[in-house]
Amino acid sequence: MKYDKIIVKTELPGPISKKIIAVDEKFVSHSYTRDYGMVAKRGEGAFVEDPDGNVFLDFSAGIAVCSTGHCHPEIVETIKKQSEELIHMSGTDFYYETQVNLAEKMSKIVPIENSSESNPVMSFFGNSGAEAIEAVIKIARNKRRVPRMLAFIGAFHGRTIGALSLNGSKIRHHEHFHPLLPGVVHAPYAYCKRCPYGAKYPGCNLECVDFIKKTLLAKIISPDDISCLIMEAVQGEGGYVVPPVEFVKAIRDLTREHGILLAVDEVQSGMGRTGKMFAIEHFGVNPDIMAIAKGIASGLPLSITCANREVMNWKPGAHASTFGGNPVACAAANKTIELLEKGILANVNTVGAYLKSKLVEMQAKYEFIGDVRGLGLMLAIEIVDNKKDFNPDCVLRDKILHAAFAKGLIILGCGPNSVRFAPPLIVTKEHIDMVCGVLESVFAGLKK
Repeated sequence: MKYDKIIVKTELPGPISKKIIAVDEKFVSHSYTRDYGMVAKRGEGAFVEDPDGNVFLDFSAGIAVCSTGHCHPEIVETIKKQSEELIHMSGTDFYYETQVNLAEKMSKIVPIENSSESNPVMSFFGNSGAEAIEAVIKIARNKRRVPRMLAFIGAFHGRTIGALSLNGSKIRHHEHFHPLLPGVVHAPYAYCKRCPYGAKYPGCNLECVDFIKKTLLAKIISPDDISCLIMEAVQGEGGYVVPPVEFVKAIRDLTREHGILLAVDEVQSGMGRTGKMFAIEHFGVNPDIMAIAKGIASGLPLSITCANREVMNWKPGAHASTFGGNPVACAAANKTIELLEKGILANVNTVGAYLKSKLVEMQAKYEFIGDVRGLGLMLAIEIVDNKKDFNPDCVLRDKILHAAFAKGLIILGCGPNSVRFAPPLIVTKEHIDMVCGVLESVFAGLKK
């Protein structure tokens, strides 16, 4: 079925959707966060249809996963072909070409410090972003032979115990799960709109980096005990926060100075989301380790943790995953990379700039849009009480999400009070115009 517009023909959720939600309520874990009653039945491109025949414009992409759009025909054909040939064999014990080909491709596109023909980028395959982060932790500990880690306030790295220990965005993630992995210290991130030191960028002399140098590393944690510093080049769940280039460069210099491994979490920002294959490329530095997932396989579960051979220097059996690097997921990932390189990346930059310009126009009109930020098609608006006081307005943000859903637009929040726009990377300017039309209608209703 070809979709080209939003169609809302029942109350939301509709009657069939409500029945499905009722069964879900009875049998599915309540730990999942559902902002509203969206039940997906089929999808195509940038649209999703529910069981009641309502058609939604999806600007969440399954939480930044469906990079090439829902059911891209070339991805579907690739999955069908691979499924007819080999579905599973486990790359931890055996070999198959789709995984080998993908590892070779990753060695060419992933920017890793000190990688070369003789010290190539290696890949460890898992199934999810959290698994990629767990691999980061083990790779760093194995290489450095020390246990402690530095992470950032506002960070989100996953919900398994190791990844959870690195989180710094919501108490809810940690509550009732202590003790977590010991030895993690959190530093303030360069969230310049809400600087914890009250400084103003660019005249701040990077006080956030100075704090790490002169306080944390001098009084709290010895650099000699730190296996890695892990950061998101663009914070995702923390609010789509883009740090200054100088901040990222200073962090890279700091880690080099002390021999600490720099690990970059590209789970949400990678695979073209920001207009480059990886967000770290906007900052002109290369990490020692990179975690990749979400958009890598256009909707199939796959994660990859990359480092050069010298860093990923562990013995057989040190780490493995039965399902990681599944043949079907690897085939989809190979095709995803091909599609990104053949034109989708260019589209991200063109359409992302168009969406950002439209959001900036709205910011000028509405007092509650305090900030517009992001790169490519990883964009957010921060909802505040007013631009002068700049107090977070979490309640209004949630009202916007629900009102947009009622009008057929799927968007999600990020951080305590921001709205994220993370659509499939194949969206067009026409889709952007639809989104802006819905938002204008939602904002007009809020003013009444």
